[in-house]
Amino acid sequence: MAKSKLEYIWLDGYKPTQTMRGKTLVVSNFDGTVAGAPMWSFDGSSTEQAEGNSSDCLLKPVFVCKDPTRKDGYLVMTEVLNPDGTPHESNGRATIDDDDEDFWFGFEQEYTLWDLEHHTPLGFPAAGYFPPPQGPFYCSVGAEYAVGREIVEEHLDACIAAGLNIEGINAEVMKGQWEYQIFAKGAKEAGDQIWIARYLMEKIGEKYGVQINLHPKPVKGDWNGSGMHANFSNGVMRTSGKEETFIKICEEFGKFIPEHIAVYGAYNEQRLTGHHETQSIDKFSYGVSDRGASIRIPISTKEDGWKGRLEDRRTASNADPYKVAARIIKTVKSANVS
Repeated sequence: MAKSKLEYIWLDGYKPTQTMRGKTLVVSNFDGTVAGAPMWSFDGSSTEQAEGNSSDCLLKPVFVCKDPTRKDGYLVMTEVLNPDGTPHESNGRATIDDDDEDFWFGFEQEYTLWDLEHHTPLGFPAAGYFPPPQGPFYCSVGAEYAVGREIVEEHLDACIAAGLNIEGINAEVMKGQWEYQIFAKGAKEAGDQIWIARYLMEKIGEKYGVQINLHPKPVKGDWNGSGMHANFSNGVMRTSGKEETFIKICEEFGKFIPEHIAVYGAYNEQRLTGHHETQSIDKFSYGVSDRGASIRIPISTKEDGWKGRLEDRRTASNADPYKVAARIIKTVKSANVS
């Protein structure tokens, strides 16, 4: 009888930033589908999701893919439910009330490889000599500038083997900082794929004894923070051909600044300062090819005759992609463009 190892992954109840949890269920003759993965439960009193006198929470499978880190393994992304089957208050995926697959998302997930011995980015010494000012590290090559490449390459291979829509990787502006890009259609699918990619990165980091730091400003001072730039489009944007379509959508985003910032990640004010390729958190701007704007209109969108996407650059690296995608869909639709 064939045995499969199903790693159930969920988000805990910690605030202001949830973290991932996981445990393994061994099943027989698993067919590799969401429908074939049974409902399971866990002790919510150990994850800030229940009281000890009534601690059971349910795990509802919502996304399944191969686990490239385990023989006969699968990764099962789940939603947390209360014992009565209603969504738990920590369940961000369940707050998506409009999962319109006409919306396409490309998340650029930045992160910092973190040295647990020195509590610094990988490649930073504990004291004394620091790396040269940022500049030579972006898309760098060579041992002096590109550190942790073996971790990054292993993660890329794992995402491809799992069937995720990973579209690329690159070294980022700060030493020890990297990025990968995930594309998906619909808010739920986009969130599922980012969380699974984050899980794989964390697990590979365990192998190397390196933390995956998603804090939006891991190093104070004259260094870039980490974001999760949100590229998005819908059918209207991809076929519009009119500059005013994109201007109207950008203007609509300016009407809902607090609503977006509320779901764009904790401690984001440390990153959105108006410096290091960001707009200040208390301001809003947009512009073609402007990486210092809140929303960048990619040059390709303009050159393709005003057909394409927009990029919200405010999203922090630790943001919940479910909530980000849901908010973007809501704001774009409120612009009522056609």
